[in-house]
Amino acid sequence: MKSFDPSEWDIPASEHWVDIFPITAGWSKDEKYRILHKNGEYFLLRVSAKEDLANESSLYAALAQLRGRGLNLPDLIGTGLCRQGQNTYRLFSWVDGKELSDELPNLSIDKQYQLGWQAGELLRQIHQLPAPAGRMPWSTYFQQKIDKKLALFADCEIDFAGSNHLLQFIDSHRSLVKARPQCFHHGDYHIGNMLLTPEQELAAIDFNRLDFGDPWDEFNRITWTADKSPAFAAGQINGYFDNHPPPDFFDLMALYISVNQIGAVPWAADYGEEEVKTILEQTKVVMTWFNDFSNTIPNWYLEPGTANKL
Repeated sequence: MKSFDPSEWDIPASEHWVDIFPITAGWSKDEKYRILHKNGEYFLLRVSAKEDLANESSLYAALAQLRGRGLNLPDLIGTGLCRQGQNTYRLFSWVDGKELSDELPNLSIDKQYQLGWQAGELLRQIHQLPAPAGRMPWSTYFQQKIDKKLALFADCEIDFAGSNHLLQFIDSHRSLVKARPQCFHHGDYHIGNMLLTPEQELAAIDFNRLDFGDPWDEFNRITWTADKSPAFAAGQINGYFDNHPPPDFFDLMALYISVNQIGAVPWAADYGEEEVKTILEQTKVVMTWFNDFSNTIPNWYLEPGTANKL
């Protein structure tokens, strides 16, 4: 903790802040701080490089629309330039809670499923915000994304058992993204970005990868969740669809997961051998979930009628 000097940051109303606590956890390149207000309230401050202010402003304007809806999310209080125009900032309300990824192993399987259901309901509410008009069609955007990830995978020269099945699945299912709708995205929706509140409810945090896109693409991160709690992952799907997931959902989720997995390999290569090992181990597990992608319903999924047997 160090004394807060408002002139250093150039953020409106920062003269009412008395202390700043750096937060170092997480993968984000943002600077993160817990701010103490003179009235005793805490806030979360994120500061990033000024790279694409216009796009960022559009995204955070959408996020601001969620404020006041009674959702277990941090409220966006302010955003703009800081440090004499050298950086951008986002100021959020502080959400109390413990990291869900740490707490889940201590909870019953039934409770894990219930929290997953809450996560699905919450995600559905987030997706009520539409994407702005005039955006590139999702099919055009995602086909380009697939091509880029496949090229990066080929160039990184790291292979794994069953990669041919994964590549064949992507090639034969990529047409599914045609005419898909777009909405607001959390951007990184998994248990690593969720908290268990003192009221034993779920809250979602860390909107630093927010974007717009196909709502079902948000399930590409469910791999990180299902690895820790299959019951939570199943609850998230059933909660999102109120127990009625449409048949075509699983085909698209499998496509988004497969594209994410193939793209994760060259991404991990930039972080070193240990990270590559982690991703390849995860990919191996994912392949078993989908039986080398001969199935599109993962083996951990619980149909709504079977959830009461947990």
